[in-house]
Amino acid sequence: QVRLVESGGGLVQAGGSLRLSCAASGRTFSSYRMGWFRQAPGKEREFVAAINWRGGTTYYADSVKGRFTISKDNAKNTVYLQMNSLKPEDTAVYYCAATTTYAKSTYAYTTHAAYDDWGQGTQVTVSS
Repeated sequence: QVRLVESGGGLVQAGGSLRLSCAASGRTFSSYRMGWFRQAPGKEREFVAAINWRGGTTYYADSVKGRFTISKDNAKNTVYLQMNSLKPEDTAVYYCAATTTYAKSTYAYTTHAAYDDWGQGTQVTVSS
């Protein structure tokens, strides 16, 4: 099991930037996929970005491509989500997720049901 703690959320104006961090502890040496998901009030949790812990392959939702960047620091067991050009529709609680289950399909990276461990979430609010 992997313990995940998110930080970096807050209130920002449209067009601004935030960087979310997700510090992992526990069986991090075997973590295979880590991802960011978000959930706005009244909406389902949706995929934002994911990364292969070992090789660094990345995946993005179409709605954030070109604006968000997921990255990792293996030495710090931390995954980041750099969010630029933020829009009011990016307002949500952002969750970090991880799984040690091996998979290669895009589906396995982008589906919340494919992840085993979750952080508590961090609120991101973008004002217009």
